[in-house]
Amino acid sequence: MTVLQVPLIASPSQELSIRLGQQSCRLRVYQKRTGLYLDLLVNDLVVAQGILCCDRVWLIRDPASGFVGDFTFIDTQGASAPDYTGLAGRYQLVWNG
Repeated sequence: MTVLQVPLIASPSQELSIRLGQQSCRLRVYQKRTGLYLDLLVNDLVVAQGILCCDRVWLIRDPASGFVGDFTFIDTQGASAPDYTGLAGRYQLVWNG
């Protein structure tokens, strides 16, 4: 199994392309009043959309999606739900594949 930290910046809305487990992934991470959310596209096909991000909770959790691995946010200073202001430090997005 491989564990990788996904590089994010402290921005209320961002999109990045990354290769994970031989998959061409595009991640959108964005802040709303109700929390931080994530969209995942693989080969430009939506795998998951509008996922509320919480501390140490797996985000994809659907083997039928065909996505290899899963994501979670880790609060390095406690157990709070992630907020965009801490994305470059306190809150780490991790892929476990």
